Amino acid sequence: MRRRTRSCVPALAGVTYNQMVVDELSEAQVDRIFQALADTTRRDIVARVIEREQSVSALALSYAMSFAAVQKHVAVLEQAMLVRKEKRGREQIVHGNPEALRRAARLLDAYEDLWRQRIGSIDALLDENTSTD
Repeated sequence: MRRRTRSCVPALAGVTYNQMVVDELSEAQVDRIFQALADTTRRDIVARVIEREQSVSALALSYAMSFAAVQKHVAVLEQAMLVRKEKRGREQIVHGNPEALRRAARLLDAYEDLWRQRIGSIDALLDENTSTD
């Protein structure tokens, strides 16, 4: 059973947004996703493994950092459910999770809708003030 302490997108009186998008992710999940995507290397890893699955060893060859550092980046992405690892023999194969990226995109879309509604309300107030002058 999933517990939610508060919604990811704040509710405003008279403003509507897609509640289904908000209910998909807990605050902790949202934090993990965006913290994971805040790093350039992790974004690059996600792009690479969405295009084609790769072993952690193969990923490590692409970066000027230690194997352990790449492993840590992959672990952060795995905790955010942006990738998953599969053990094949002695290797850990990393797969992208496009659905997690779609959920993050839907959340950003919900924020955009919220801000567009706020801008619309401000525009209406300005128009109202202009017409009474």
